[in-house]
Amino acid sequence: VTARPTSHMIEGAEPIMQDELKAGCETYACTMLLNMLGFDVDEFTIADNYLNCVYIYTADDGTKYGPDMFSAFAGSAYAGWGVYAPPMAKTMNAYLSDQGSALRAYNYEDIPLETLCEEYIDNDIPVMVWATTDMDEPYVFDEWVVNYVDENAKSEIGDTVPWYMHEHCLVLIGYDENEYYFADSTHGNISHFDKALVAERYEQMFSQCIVVK
Repeated sequence: VTARPTSHMIEGAEPIMQDELKAGCETYACTMLLNMLGFDVDEFTIADNYLNCVYIYTADDGTKYGPDMFSAFAGSAYAGWGVYAPPMAKTMNAYLSDQGSALRAYNYEDIPLETLCEEYIDNDIPVMVWATTDMDEPYVFDEWVVNYVDENAKSEIGDTVPWYMHEHCLVLIGYDENEYYFADSTHGNISHFDKALVAERYEQMFSQCIVVK
């Protein structure tokens, strides 16, 4: 049995600064990942042509309505709340189909980060993961009543769902004995954080990821 490496970094990541799409961390992460795979695409192409956005609105009685984030983007990448892995995988697959690529995006849940490193990072396959900005503690900042679901929804029409402050999407590109490394749109560079902290935030954001293969 060959011992696993204690560190590995995928070369060629070019982080993009999240300066124009204020709610677009998932869009930037997807763009950075696609760029690493050799696709010449920018964040605006993804945001304007491929994201399934459902706007959040407030009714006359003050009730907010919006989508299950496992089904659609809440708001838009320009000004909104965010999106989880299943709709983002659909977004990426629509783009990949248009490129005539055989690659497909797959969203997964509950795969430990160490397993992602072993299966993908060690093989130079980057992984989009959901965690938080700067690995800050997430907390419920907003909520709304669900008015849009699809087959991936984790709630039903009429349920109230929370939105977590600091929700963030990054591209996992490496690790060493103590830290994980990410292409991170928050700073437009490579960020690195303590492994245990990342694992906690990843779990708090539903242990979700996307792999393109």
